[in-house]
Amino acid sequence: MPGLDVEKPTYMLDEELALFENTVARFLDKHAAPAQRRSWRENGCVDRDLWLAAGEAGLLGVSVPAEFGGHGGDFRHEAVLIRQLGIKHAGSFALPLHNAVVAPYLVSYASEAQRRRWLPSVVRGETVLAVAMTEPSAGSDLQAIRTTATRDGDRYRINGQKTFISNGLHADLVIVAAKTDASAGAKGVSLFLVEASSPGFRRGALLDKLGQEGRDTTELFFDDVIVPAENLLGGQEGTGFRMLMEKLPQERMVIALQSLAMIEAALETTIGYAKERTAFGRRLIEFQNTQFKLAECKTSATVARVFVDHCVGLLLQGRLDAATASMAKLWVSEAQGKIVDECLQLHGGYGYMTEYPIAEMYKDARVARIYGGTSEIMKLIIARSL
Repeated sequence: MPGLDVEKPTYMLDEELALFENTVARFLDKHAAPAQRRSWRENGCVDRDLWLAAGEAGLLGVSVPAEFGGHGGDFRHEAVLIRQLGIKHAGSFALPLHNAVVAPYLVSYASEAQRRRWLPSVVRGETVLAVAMTEPSAGSDLQAIRTTATRDGDRYRINGQKTFISNGLHADLVIVAAKTDASAGAKGVSLFLVEASSPGFRRGALLDKLGQEGRDTTELFFDDVIVPAENLLGGQEGTGFRMLMEKLPQERMVIALQSLAMIEAALETTIGYAKERTAFGRRLIEFQNTQFKLAECKTSATVARVFVDHCVGLLLQGRLDAATASMAKLWVSEAQGKIVDECLQLHGGYGYMTEYPIAEMYKDARVARIYGGTSEIMKLIIARSL
């Protein structure tokens, strides 16, 4: 295609990243073939051994500093991983959550001893990460959480419940948001490193979801869970909300990248279908309505790619603010819903059959406008910057 190429983000012009992309693609071809992906959906989770295989292949901790066992890359490497997971229809493998959402909390805020203790096993896939913010009575409003952490000498007692936790079944280490001062609002929120082996830590059953059925998502329960005081992330009470606000822009870029990857995958599969499928003696691609619909989708995808590339550049420079990250998540996730819907429509009745990738994409796409902050919350954040 002349001009902008939606199939290749600009940072993929880097030869080293292109080689990394090939490594990721080969890994997913081997470990995320159609039969394996079906089993993930049927079982409600990926195989635990997949994490170890990903670690062995060098796909975990790609942006963790080498001094802590990581590969010393940056967010571009995470973007490559996210894109390949989308293209290969392997979004149920919550590797980006482990790599680009949770691990950065350890890199940025954990003590030297904590980083040396946990990050090498995170990179090897022996320690799977999760973050527990959302509660049954507190979704996007993190100040309203009810989980408490009460100081008891040289330890804390954590009590409460979290829900919609991705990697909830396999997680070995969970970053838990809890109130250390219930009267202080946002300033009373602290983050704790909680090991799943801790007495009183329980996992609920796998949640039955509309889409992304292969991503293990559970409730987590904390019944007088005792954690050492040194597991207070950042070493100071009341700093949790600030840390969350600092890291949420990157999490929202992860979601924007995931949405964009699905847009590209949906377009690829739909264009291929339209070129092969016939109706009334003509290929679908020959009908003007098909051409116009795909032209609209291609245009939106190209706009999304250019904006996301721009935001990735800002993130790498440390200049991505909350409002711009919210714009990326809002615009791209909303475009994802529209484009995937249009692509399903062009498949006709076959688009409604789950054996076709577009049907699974349709289910999986819906949550992008909810998790990581709803579209409405994104608008609120953007409005506050006006």
